[in-house]
Amino acid sequence: MQKGNIGVTTENIFPIIKKFLYSDHEIFLRELVSNAVDATQKLKTLASIGDFKGELGDLTVKVGVNKDTITISDRGIGLTAEEIDKYINQIAFSGANDFLEKYKNDANAIIGHFGLGFYSAFMVSNKVEIVTKSYQEGAQAVKWTCDGSPEFTLEDIKKEDRGTDIILYIDEESKEFLEPNRISSLLTKYCRFLPVAVAFGKKKEWKDGKEVETDEDNVINDTNPLWTRKPNELKDENYLKFYHDLYPMADDPLFWIHLNVDYPFHLTGILYFPKIKSNIDLHKNKIQLYCNQVYVTDSVEGIVPDFLTLLHGVIDSPDIPLNVSRSYLQSDSNVKKISSYISKKVSDRLQSIFKNDRKEFEEKWDDVKIFINYGMLTEEDFYDKASKFALLKDTDSKYYTYEEYKTLIKDNQTDKDGNLIYLYANQLDGQYGYIEAAKNKGYNVLLMDGQLDVAMISMLEQKWEKSRFTRVDSDIIEHLIVKDDVKKEPALEAGKQDVLSSVFRSQLPVIEKVEFSVVAQSLGENNSPILITQSEYMRRMKEMASIQAGMSFYGEMPDMFNLVVNVDHKLVKQVLEEEDKECAAALLPIEEEMNQLNIRHDELHKQQEGKKADEIPVAEKDELSDIEKKIAEQKSKKEAILGEYAGKNKVVRQLVDLALLQNNMLKGEALNNFVRRSIEMI
Repeated sequence: MQKGNIGVTTENIFPIIKKFLYSDHEIFLRELVSNAVDATQKLKTLASIGDFKGELGDLTVKVGVNKDTITISDRGIGLTAEEIDKYINQIAFSGANDFLEKYKNDANAIIGHFGLGFYSAFMVSNKVEIVTKSYQEGAQAVKWTCDGSPEFTLEDIKKEDRGTDIILYIDEESKEFLEPNRISSLLTKYCRFLPVAVAFGKKKEWKDGKEVETDEDNVINDTNPLWTRKPNELKDENYLKFYHDLYPMADDPLFWIHLNVDYPFHLTGILYFPKIKSNIDLHKNKIQLYCNQVYVTDSVEGIVPDFLTLLHGVIDSPDIPLNVSRSYLQSDSNVKKISSYISKKVSDRLQSIFKNDRKEFEEKWDDVKIFINYGMLTEEDFYDKASKFALLKDTDSKYYTYEEYKTLIKDNQTDKDGNLIYLYANQLDGQYGYIEAAKNKGYNVLLMDGQLDVAMISMLEQKWEKSRFTRVDSDIIEHLIVKDDVKKEPALEAGKQDVLSSVFRSQLPVIEKVEFSVVAQSLGENNSPILITQSEYMRRMKEMASIQAGMSFYGEMPDMFNLVVNVDHKLVKQVLEEEDKECAAALLPIEEEMNQLNIRHDELHKQQEGKKADEIPVAEKDELSDIEKKIAEQKSKKEAILGEYAGKNKVVRQLVDLALLQNNMLKGEALNNFVRRSIEMI
């Protein structure tokens, strides 16, 4: 028997293994099963080139759980005493950081030779045994034992068969790993696509009303998964079945991309475009990353371009190291090349579908749009490629490329300054009236109701020269695309404008974080008597605030709407005529008083022009303050009279409610009152 110390320069290798190399203790099973598979594959390679002439026999890797131990057994190449000394005992650590620097380009090689991967066993064990016999003729079987300190023993034993058994004596803190269901779920997670059969116990069947074990191994993995096969061997049903094996509850994917590259790096995989409309983050972490069919992670940020983390599927590359930090991955040159390659393959596939079957592409656009928009917003290179096949959809469900749409609207939707105006709606039903008004003008209206459309609009305005997006409800139709500089006369004389404003403002509801302005405009007798518009700039700033950090200031501001009253409409003229009849007498003395007060107010202001505050007599200041107070009082009296009139006038109430209803702002009791009033008026 040989005794000795593991060749490490740190006092104890095991805290470094636990804290530094592995983030999760469950990884030990992946490492040990992967090592067993690696040893088995090496034997198959030796047999294929004639260096091993014995019978291969059953090469299944077997995992077993007993009361206190877990055993991983293989019939691979095995180890000699010298190999154990080389690969297990001589790990020359000189500190954790030095280790990472030394092995950063060769981490997989170490794992593949019973190196660091093996030592993950000590994360869950208080003692580990290696019972092994080399495939070499006349080899002596040996047993290596270590209790988690640098001390080990190595002794000769009897073992009939070649291969290796790793026996883990599970410590108190890790008893969860002795539960068969826990091991079964970890094998499914990490080992379901390993290239050598892995069995966990025996298959079970129901017999005489109870579950009994059969003699057949319970193989948990598919040794030849879909991504390792050639695309020309596969049919759509193969891809769909594989997708539903990976994601049992998902709808059928839209389409998929089979990746296969040998140079300048190795990469295989299948990426699926799932059906997804919103909740971007809920759908991330669905791509599984493998290294030679060994599961690594489903957190692929940095390996896959950010916008493609929305995809589902599998990527397998031996050029991506198994056990390094996320920041290392993101700076690795191979990883960057892989990221660029995947982005290119995706854009090529989308371009191909668009060119070869435009109809199919349009049918899938509403589902695939979120991926493409996300990519265009986050990757400049992807924008350059995707801008040739990205689509705009109008309110009649017709689809256009960016260039096609520009050509369509150029003649009719260019304003007086040469800007191309892209009109859009984000609700087909909610903005129906505005859409129809635009169509009646001969304009085309886009439907921009996607989750990322607010950000897309801002980006496209920056990228496209002399182009502006304007929502159809941001102004009256005549002002959406201004074609000339003709200045119109005021719709009403100033006094009547004030009256109309007071009448309609008095009937507007008080809504939290909403402010209304009343505007009188001459829109023609055949247009709507009243409508609500919302400033494009302020609304867009608020929408951006909801998705972009640093813009919360806009998010806190109230929503600002204009209530536009059409003074040409007969109902509005009727309201003004009735107001004149009912309110003139009551308003006359108030207006006379206000006129006198305003005259004196202007005189005092004129006297004080150019004077400093301390040069103005106190009496004069007091008089001005008193006048301003009296003007405010008279104004309140006037508004009270007009408000009382408006409250009794069913037409005013009805017009205001109709405008609110059109914008989904009439609810609860107000909506109920509107319905009752409508019935009465009919």
